[in-house]
Amino acid sequence: MMRSDRPAGGFGPDDPPPPEVDLVDPDPMGGALSGASDPGPPPFRSTSTLSRINRSVSLQLVVGLLLIGIGLAARIAWLTVPAAAVTLALALRQLLPPLWRQLTQRIDDVPTTRLLALLGLVLAAVAIPVSLGWWDPFLDLYRNANWEAIGALGEGVIGAVGQIMVALVALAIAWRQVMVDQRLTGQQNRITQAQTIDSFIHGISEMIIDEEGLLEDWPLERMLAEGRLAAVLSSIDREGKARVLRFLSHARLLTPIQRDRRLGRAILDGRGNYEIDRFHGVPVIRLQRILRGVDLSGTDLRGIDFNGADLYGSDLSRCDLSDANLAGANLSGANLEGADLEGARFFFGRSNTASPAGTAPPDPITGAGTGALVENVNLSGVRRLDAQSHHYLAAWSGPRSRQTLPDGPRGVPSQLERRAGSGGPGPG
Repeated sequence: MMRSDRPAGGFGPDDPPPPEVDLVDPDPMGGALSGASDPGPPPFRSTSTLSRINRSVSLQLVVGLLLIGIGLAARIAWLTVPAAAVTLALALRQLLPPLWRQLTQRIDDVPTTRLLALLGLVLAAVAIPVSLGWWDPFLDLYRNANWEAIGALGEGVIGAVGQIMVALVALAIAWRQVMVDQRLTGQQNRITQAQTIDSFIHGISEMIIDEEGLLEDWPLERMLAEGRLAAVLSSIDREGKARVLRFLSHARLLTPIQRDRRLGRAILDGRGNYEIDRFHGVPVIRLQRILRGVDLSGTDLRGIDFNGADLYGSDLSRCDLSDANLAGANLSGANLEGADLEGARFFFGRSNTASPAGTAPPDPITGAGTGALVENVNLSGVRRLDAQSHHYLAAWSGPRSRQTLPDGPRGVPSQLERRAGSGGPGPG
C-alpha cells in the first residue's frame, strides 16, 4: 500500500534519503585489466608549421593579412584579390556568430525596440515622399542649378529639418539615460529585496532554533513567524515570493509535524528527522490566506508543500509545480495555464475515491476529504499531468474547468455536479 505522505512520482518529505552510491572506481587502472572496451589511440597531432596554421584561425588571419600587404605593396592583383577574399571569409566566420548572438539577445530589449522604431519612422517618412514624387520639385532646383532658390530652401527648410534632427538626437540621448537609470533602479531594488529575504531567513532561523540546534517553536514564536512572513511577502515581487516559499518548504517549516500532547514539542522519528503527521500535526508556519489571489506566474515552485494553503484566485500560470503538494489546498478560481504538474499531488489515497477537503473527514487510505478544491481552476495547457491527477481534476473541477483539461475529461463523471444536484455539501 502506498504511503499516504509520499508525493506522486517522488519521495515523501519524511522518507529516508536513498542509499549513497559508492563513487570509487573499483579498478584504478581504468578498466585496462578488467576487460573494459579500449577507446582507441588518441588522434595524431603534428607539430609542423602547416598543421599549426590549419588548426589556428589566428595564424590563418595573420597569413592572409601578410599576403594582402605583399600584394598591395607589389601591386600583384592575382595575389591581392584571392588573399583578400579568403581573409574576408575567415573574418566573417569569426565575427558573424557572436554578432548574431548579441543581436538575438538585444533585439527584444526595450531600448533596441524603440531605436528601431525611430529608424523606421525616419525611413518611412523619407521613403513615402520619394516614392510618390513629392521631392521632384526640389530635386529639379539642383538639376537646374537655381542657386538662389537652393539657398533659400537650405536656409528655411533644410535648416529647420536639421534643428529637428538635432532635437531628436538629444531626445534619444535623454531617453537612453532614463532607461539606464531605470535599469540601475531595478538592480538596486533586486539587491534590496535579496537583503530583505536574507534578513527574514536569518530572523526566522534564530527565532525557532534553540542553542542545541533543535526546533523550539512556542505559540508566540509561530505567530510572529507568520506575521513576519505576511509582511515580507507583501513587499517583494513574485520571484522573491517563490524564493521565500522554497526556503520555508525545503526547511520543513510548512510541513505539519507530530507534537507531544503536553508541551507541543516536535517529535523526532529516530532517523534524524522530525515525525510528520499530515492530518493532525502542527507546522511551524501556516500559510492560511497569505497566498490568496497572489501572482506567482512563471516562478519555480518545485517540491513546495503548500499544506492546505488558500490559493483562491491565485495566478500560477507557467509555474513549475513539479512534486509540489497541493492536497487540501484551495485552488478555486486559480490559473494553472501552462503549469508543469509532473508529480504534483492533488490528493492522498486513490483517485476514484478521493474528494476535496471539507466534503468528508480526512481518510488517507481512500483519499476522502484530502483533496484540493479545484472548482473553476484554469487547466489550459498544463504539462505532464499524470492519469490519477487527471481523473481527480476531471471529477471535481466543474464544467468550465473540465473543458480546459488536456484531452478532455475522458469520460470521467463530474462528481461536483452530481453532488450539487443531489443537494449534498459542496467542497469548502
